[in-house]
Amino acid sequence: MTPDELAAHLKTGLLSFPVTHFRPDLSFDEQAYRKHLSWLSQYDVAGLFAAGGTGEGFSLTAAEIDTVVHVAVDEVAGRVPVIAPATGGTATAIAQAQAAEAAGADGLLLLPPYLTEAGQRGLVEHVSAVCRSTRLGVTVYSRANAILSDVSVAELADRNDNLIGLKDGVGNVELMTRTYARVGERLTYIGGLPTAETFALPLLQLGVSTYSSAIFNFVPEFALGFYADVLAQDREAVYRKLNDFVIPYLDIRDRTKGYAVSIVKAGVRAIGRDAGPVRPPLQDLTDDELAELTALIGDLK
Repeated sequence: MTPDELAAHLKTGLLSFPVTHFRPDLSFDEQAYRKHLSWLSQYDVAGLFAAGGTGEGFSLTAAEIDTVVHVAVDEVAGRVPVIAPATGGTATAIAQAQAAEAAGADGLLLLPPYLTEAGQRGLVEHVSAVCRSTRLGVTVYSRANAILSDVSVAELADRNDNLIGLKDGVGNVELMTRTYARVGERLTYIGGLPTAETFALPLLQLGVSTYSSAIFNFVPEFALGFYADVLAQDREAVYRKLNDFVIPYLDIRDRTKGYAVSIVKAGVRAIGRDAGPVRPPLQDLTDDELAELTALIGDLK
């Protein structure tokens, strides 16, 4: 897809970040990953983000990221756009961007540089350098140590034709309002807070028309139905589903730092599609927590 085509497509539906499957020895399990992607790509989603946050991209080596992206592109085979990650320092992010383009990915998600804090001028130059290095459409993830101001987002949009999206991992209402007021429909806005369903309805009013659903990994029908309720602004249905499933799910997620990823892998295990363990420094749910999550999922049926 061209950047413009990808930008238009990402607005049309729910997005998801598949988990990355590991064997008990923590090596990449390609066949299990392929099976999972084949299953997810049968559903009506607008994009799959390989090796993203939920996919533990932060724990993968550069070679592993390249492998995961190649496998995703091959397995999905054009049914759904595949978005690849770019992260780390500028040189590393550029190398990953170019590798993703060579692998046939449809676009990029530019994640925050690990650890290093930077001012707005440095972030603008970092994002612009990655955009210049590729023909792919780039979505930048504003989060953690790389939170972009509305002025910076506007400058980036003006300078880089292939910057197509802003993924918000902050949830600051004033910042999103300022950004949308300044930039408007030039970008696609993606909700990117952990368990994005919690924020989906209020953020819709701020121009965030889609979001990345981690729970789509194990309850895809529920995730799609929830998204449809958000778009319809059916408050009764949204809050009923929040109370019945999402909030109890959050109660488990919030018990330990890092569970936002771990609980997704546990959910995949709970439905009989084991994705293996998480890699350190994350930790898996306890057996009791897995049983609690399994029961919660079972109540949806």
